[in-house]
Amino acid sequence: MDKPRVVLGVSGGIAAYKACELLRRFTESGHDVRVVPTASALRFVGAATFSALSGNPVATEVWDDVHQVPHVRIGQHADLVVVAPATADMLAKAAHGLADDLLTNTLLTARCPVVFAPAMHTEMWEHPATQENVATLRRRGAVVIEPAVGRLTGVDTGKGRLPDPGEIFEVCRRVLARGVQEPDLRGRHLVVSAGGTREPLDPVRFLGNRSSGKQGYALARTAAARGARVTLVAANTGLPDPAGVDVVRVGTAVQLREAVLKAAADADAVVMAAAVADFRPAAYATGKIKKKDDKEPDPVVLVRNPDVLAEVSAERARAGQVIVGFAAETDDVLANGRAKLARKGCDLLVVNEVGERKTFGSEENEAVVLGADGSETPVPYGPKEALADTVWDLVVARLD
Repeated sequence: MDKPRVVLGVSGGIAAYKACELLRRFTESGHDVRVVPTASALRFVGAATFSALSGNPVATEVWDDVHQVPHVRIGQHADLVVVAPATADMLAKAAHGLADDLLTNTLLTARCPVVFAPAMHTEMWEHPATQENVATLRRRGAVVIEPAVGRLTGVDTGKGRLPDPGEIFEVCRRVLARGVQEPDLRGRHLVVSAGGTREPLDPVRFLGNRSSGKQGYALARTAAARGARVTLVAANTGLPDPAGVDVVRVGTAVQLREAVLKAAADADAVVMAAAVADFRPAAYATGKIKKKDDKEPDPVVLVRNPDVLAEVSAERARAGQVIVGFAAETDDVLANGRAKLARKGCDLLVVNEVGERKTFGSEENEAVVLGADGSETPVPYGPKEALADTVWDLVVARLD
């Protein structure tokens, strides 16, 4: 089979060096990549580097190899165009249809999915002109990834950092897998919880669970690839931030409840994929609990944690908000799932069987998605991103 053809546009920002890592991921995973840098980008990374890593020639001007009409052909033949980094200048040119070099001409002729990964200083990203340009590109069907928060050039920090190249690659992989489809979640704000809460006993011990957060992160990543603005409430995960996702880190069930309720205030859908502890210790020991040689330990008295899924379902922040829950069951999986769906009051419930060697920490999942309307959607064993896409398909149907 022919290799998927990817055009990697690189515009002139300090993050241009990270495009080399993104290029390597594409080529090592079997993609045919043509790098199209701007003239400014070549001030940061030379053409020889891009050519050696891609195995293809590099040009910036429409006047190179004119007989092959590159300003038209490159975009026409691409399966995906991704611009990383995309500077404020590049976003403005793309939004207004300017075509003063090979990359901007390629963007105008491309009929495939287009992904922009912006990188710039916070003030430039937040400027109304940039925000209007981003809104225009998204309205036309492009996927514009939200920049990350972190260290910028010099001593500055804030929102505007290029996301991790590995996470940009994951977004691009999902966009490629979907093909030429409208980003059906564009303009939507989605809240996803992930990971497992921990309830402290003392400064060094806690009650927790085996959740890795991978399913929640897959939900966040696939939603971003489908054009959504995503808030990920992450509880005790060691996973890298998904590209284009706002991450709120929490530890306990009470903290997760506060973060979810705040984010859900303007959300179109809330997906509670986190494993939230049902109970927490009634008392917290400010010092480490010591072992006493001649005595058994004191019993640990537990109290109930707030039921976040039931609360979000019962007190929806806006009309039409879709609520999705997860049920991790060890026996009578579907029967317990149906009972939980009725009890929690959510629209959809993803039910899967869990155990020491099932689901937790795995890259794969198998589930049945139960609907409050009586529907059942089985999802066969496969990557967690496949389950995530099924969940979003069902959410989109209910949002529409």
